[in-house]
Amino acid sequence: MKTIIETKDLSISFGGHTAVDEVSIKVPQNHFKSIIGPNGAGKTTFFNLLSGQLQPTKGKILYHGKEITKMSTTERTRLGIGRSFQITNVFPNLTVLENVRLAVQSQAGIRYNVIHHYKKYKQFEEQAIQWLELVLLSSKKDSIASNLAHGEKRKLEIAMLLALNTEVLLLDEPTAGMSLEEVPVILEVIKKIKQDGNRTVILIEHKMDMILELSDSVMVLFNGRLLADGTPMEIIENQTVQSAYLGGLHDERPLKAR
Repeated sequence: MKTIIETKDLSISFGGHTAVDEVSIKVPQNHFKSIIGPNGAGKTTFFNLLSGQLQPTKGKILYHGKEITKMSTTERTRLGIGRSFQITNVFPNLTVLENVRLAVQSQAGIRYNVIHHYKKYKQFEEQAIQWLELVLLSSKKDSIASNLAHGEKRKLEIAMLLALNTEVLLLDEPTAGMSLEEVPVILEVIKKIKQDGNRTVILIEHKMDMILELSDSVMVLFNGRLLADGTPMEIIENQTVQSAYLGGLHDERPLKAR
């Protein structure tokens, strides 16, 4: 299977602390990989390296076999790597539809022009509505983004990433801060993205039920190092992983089959 994202000895240090320590992985195209590990294991820092928020101390990142280690976040987004954050990142004073339409226009290479009436961008609006339908948000298309519930903002952010035609979605705790009622909806959205089968998803998430249901593979970080990488069942049965999770260094539930 073709590799879309690869890291080679990826590392970053802050002062005397090594947050990510020689992590080497290969992620196949159209694959769903989850990243787990105790708090402070380096999961978000690893994401920041993949997306370009941080530059590694050493090591390489490859995308479709091409090195992108020194590329900026914007350059990586243009290539097809999109990242969501634990805190939502939308335009609060625009409508839901306008948020996604701007993402569609950006992908088409057309800047917003205040002189042109929005109906000049009708084709982009139609595409935006399709993305909103995918994330179950079309009924809110005329709502101001700041008025959305937290879970709805997360769905909007995912729609904006999809509208950019991202090949790789980096989802950093998409259910963070959600109520119990909101979680199943975002789970359904992520399931639909996986079922479409034309995107690679790399997910950080603490909800083990969600990870085990969605993941093709799971990688475990511990103290910045890659502790294990395998199928969900292999990770569940890995005694080293169990020891790390049962060592009292985290606030997550122990791994077990559901």
